[in-house]
Amino acid sequence: MTTTTATQSLWLEALSPDGFPPLRADETFDVAVIGGGIAGMTTALLLTQAGLRVAVLEAGLVGAGVSGNNTAKVTALQSTVLSTIDKNHGESAARDYATASLAGVEKVAELGADIDCDLQRRPAFTYALSPSEVEAVEQEAQVAARAGLPVTSGPMDVPFPVHATVELADQILVHPTKYVRGLAARVAAAGGRIFEHTRAMQVEGDRVVTSAGTVRADRIVVATHFPILDRGLYFARMEPTRAYCVAAKLRSGSAPKAMAINPGTPSRSLSSFGDLLIVAGESHPAGERGVDAGRYENLASFAREYWDVEQITHRWSAQDPIPYDNLPMIGPYTPKSGRLFVATGFMKWGLATGTFAGMILADLLTGKDSPMAERFAPQRVTLKSVPDLVKMNAKVAVDMVGDHLRVDDAPAENVRIVRDGVGKTGIYRDPDGKEHAVSLRCTHLGCLVRFNAAEISWDCPCHGSRFDVDGNVLEGPATKPLPRREV
Repeated sequence: MTTTTATQSLWLEALSPDGFPPLRADETFDVAVIGGGIAGMTTALLLTQAGLRVAVLEAGLVGAGVSGNNTAKVTALQSTVLSTIDKNHGESAARDYATASLAGVEKVAELGADIDCDLQRRPAFTYALSPSEVEAVEQEAQVAARAGLPVTSGPMDVPFPVHATVELADQILVHPTKYVRGLAARVAAAGGRIFEHTRAMQVEGDRVVTSAGTVRADRIVVATHFPILDRGLYFARMEPTRAYCVAAKLRSGSAPKAMAINPGTPSRSLSSFGDLLIVAGESHPAGERGVDAGRYENLASFAREYWDVEQITHRWSAQDPIPYDNLPMIGPYTPKSGRLFVATGFMKWGLATGTFAGMILADLLTGKDSPMAERFAPQRVTLKSVPDLVKMNAKVAVDMVGDHLRVDDAPAENVRIVRDGVGKTGIYRDPDGKEHAVSLRCTHLGCLVRFNAAEISWDCPCHGSRFDVDGNVLEGPATKPLPRREV
């Protein structure tokens, strides 16, 4: 059974059945990169260009994960991220993040120039959809200017009132799947090896143990979006959130060229591709109860309210880990790691952030000075954000204990939950009447997963692992499937 995302993402239509082979025998490389998304492929390409022997291990298809399920925006103006960083870390941190993000944008422009990926320069906006958002937009404009971004306040080409804007010109819209697949082709052409359908299960010293064999490497990069290894306790320092997208064909009029997002709730992110309008939003913590197709319908209703919509053509969603202190984590996996590295915590802006993460990792692994490495070091401690960290993990504790005690109820019309000894079994009835039964105990740390009726998946509320209705892993940190059960 496939999820809504797998069948209806605008960007995944570009996936070719002629991809890369799985790992078939034990092999040895200089660097093994786990994860074939934007961060992993950028890292792999830069290291391959530096003359290293590189392997990329991808559990599914290159570019089919979060990199193929986003809004396609590559920008250094990211809602009110800079204001948040300024509040938590100070002006110098906001400047460093803005500088790194701009470098990521320009690296995508450089690498994408030779890739057929529909790359376009577009303005990016943070806008006030309501008067209550004006102060946040104005604050972002001030912080962005102090951080060195050449922001202005310009009009947006949208058919509804906008109460304030901050604009950053010459950002990028790109077809993300075509771009990442293009990076992969360049890695392969330069002598790198890419193995699809090869899930990394564990890292033991210089060995990556996969579903198909073992890869030895002097250095290993974990670029799986949410790290799959529990060492480093990344699962306890980030909160996974989901957001949804729809694409709409218009009967008349034109979709906006602006790439825009408002800072409030509900959030409405806007962009366009070809003649399609793209609306995104409806964010919520992963594994939240009661999630259904209404998330998509709310976005479609917004599109219909302001545009002459003929048809909703695509629906998809993505998940992003948000670090407790709102800075990405890039560098050595643990304080003593000399061979294991990580890139994570992109806060929904992975096309720019994942790119500059690849640039930092490539510098670190080739012995070059990386001026941004210390700023984004995963082992930092941000005392000001410790209360947020405590609150985040208190919620996990409540979810972990509470769901085991909760009275079994039907989370959706076609789903039922039954007791299974000390655990629970979830049963999904598909449109053909076939029932799919799995244990609801997440194979990561044992939380009980919850049904997501918008995506037809079982999602973990603790750390964001996701599974299809037959238990197969859709998203980490889990690497093992949910056990199947007899109906």
